[in-house]
Amino acid sequence: MAALKKVPVHIITGFLGSGKTTLIHSLLEQKPVDETWAILVNEFGQIGIDQAMFDHREDVVVKGLPGGCLCCQLSFVLQAALINLLARSKPDRVIIEPSGLGHPAGLLDLLRGEAFQDVVDVHDIIATLDPRRLDEARVRAHETFQDQLAMADAVVITMREQSAPEQLENAQQFANALWPTRKWIHHANAGQLPISRLLNSGKATSTRADVPVAHQQPTSPPSLEGGFFDFLPPPGKPQQETASALGYTSTGVRWHPSERFDLDRLAAWLGELPAAARVKGVFHTDSGWKRLNRADGKLSVEGCAWRQDSRLEVIVPDALATRLQLPLLLADPLG
Repeated sequence: MAALKKVPVHIITGFLGSGKTTLIHSLLEQKPVDETWAILVNEFGQIGIDQAMFDHREDVVVKGLPGGCLCCQLSFVLQAALINLLARSKPDRVIIEPSGLGHPAGLLDLLRGEAFQDVVDVHDIIATLDPRRLDEARVRAHETFQDQLAMADAVVITMREQSAPEQLENAQQFANALWPTRKWIHHANAGQLPISRLLNSGKATSTRADVPVAHQQPTSPPSLEGGFFDFLPPPGKPQQETASALGYTSTGVRWHPSERFDLDRLAAWLGELPAAARVKGVFHTDSGWKRLNRADGKLSVEGCAWRQDSRLEVIVPDALATRLQLPLLLADPLG
């Protein structure tokens, strides 16, 4: 009796704001028409923005797992979600996008463990690298930033359009110095990655299994009773959640879908947030439903098909969290 064909799983990792979601979008645009893909998106924040960043498609199943790190806080949830996805959607390929603060070691252990060893094949781990991050001592010294790149089989250098020539050269030298040598290093123009990098990938080579103390799994599954998404917030009463871990604080906010934002005022308000703030949101605006994404002070705005609610996520280093005062500003952008 022939063995069942294993489903290829691709992990696309990288630090906060390094272009992981943009890279996945570029791969979706090139997806073979005869394949069904499943995308598992993990977010450090509580609000679950990244799931709203993907438009609905019949050939792509997107599952968001907000509120922690896949390798520790959400490891139990990930296992259940992946089993459910494989059984119900029967995808030909799975892409997992861990949080920008997520450590790949625990995720890799789970995928190679007893529950999945006969079901999935973990292919090349791809890490995104924003050259500008190498200028930030706080990021360079962050254990998760270092380990994401150390465990990667391949590196995609992103944010080329926003990086200076010397930053791009430094990123190339940094990637070249990684040991063992990466299978390939790709410079992504406008966040584009050729689909051949995915389809022709081999098995992940990383054997590292040591998980930092900050990412150790809890001794029992988290409670899933009640939660942030059980009910829509009433009009005029936005719902807010805040959490801190790994040196960063996330604040997530939801609004009732009937509330509309003045897009110009909203963009100006977001521009006043600290430059170090990682900002993502989907909003019902006077110009229709919009996705907003800001990294390193640069804001992008595009249309989206999301209609469930307006939601915002802001992630800042802990040192800036007390100065953010987000609750005092929430009512200001509303038109």
